[in-house]
Amino acid sequence: MNKETQLPSTDTEEDKDDGSLRPKEGWHVLHLFYHVEQSQWDILDHQGKIAAETGLTELIQEIRSHPDTQLLAFSMLTPKADIGFMLLTPDLQDANEFEKRLSRSLGADVLAPTYSYLSMTEQSEYATSEDEYGAGLEKRDIKKGTAEYDEEIVKFHQHIAKYTQDRLYPNMPDWPVYCFYPMSKRRGQDGQNWYASSFEERKALMKGHAAIGRTWTGKIRQLITGSVGLDDMEWGVTLFANDTHDVKGIVYQMRFDEVSSQYAEFGDFYIGIQLPLDQLFRRVLG
Repeated sequence: MNKETQLPSTDTEEDKDDGSLRPKEGWHVLHLFYHVEQSQWDILDHQGKIAAETGLTELIQEIRSHPDTQLLAFSMLTPKADIGFMLLTPDLQDANEFEKRLSRSLGADVLAPTYSYLSMTEQSEYATSEDEYGAGLEKRDIKKGTAEYDEEIVKFHQHIAKYTQDRLYPNMPDWPVYCFYPMSKRRGQDGQNWYASSFEERKALMKGHAAIGRTWTGKIRQLITGSVGLDDMEWGVTLFANDTHDVKGIVYQMRFDEVSSQYAEFGDFYIGIQLPLDQLFRRVLG
């Protein structure tokens, strides 16, 4: 449903003067949700509807062929929205252009925006350092200066490199069940202030939080994107699964972890189904 992720493009000095707005690292991520205004859609005759669907199909294919860009499309559950898109692309100029073109793609006033969220892929500030990993090796009686220790450190750096690549430049799956929600950490409510805690305290809590997430490997694909200064809350959470029960399960289990139970605030949840475009149009447009 989406093309394989390409390696991120490297900006040249010439690129910096072309008007692009590429971040130092990572991609911009836009979640877009729309209602289909049926009265406006029904104004179109049969040929007009075919032309509109063809135009949207061609636009989606054009966006998906753009360098380092992914666009996923969803039929949304509940009346919160009818159709949703998830766009990942490095250049903010492109993100803005694609967003406007998608909104107008079916004709005037057919797609009415209901919700949107802007964020960026980012590294985790709580990732394990080499010193921390090395201390763990020492506890396992793998001593510094030995060949075994050096081999483990090489493996550690390979793992961190892949983890960082997956966080900054992810390849989104074609799994059918899609869930998106924004969240923030509490600041000051009833004495619970995430940002007043020390880095060491926050890192220890996040380590346990991440351990719960890893138990869902193979059932849930998760992407955490940062939105501080970009949108109303602080992170966007995107989940993909093959079974709705697993989405429900991981969110429920996480609620009991201290990071969530004591410090997390959640926005609205949006659930959709990732579909091929022909099926999506039949379901959403009728």
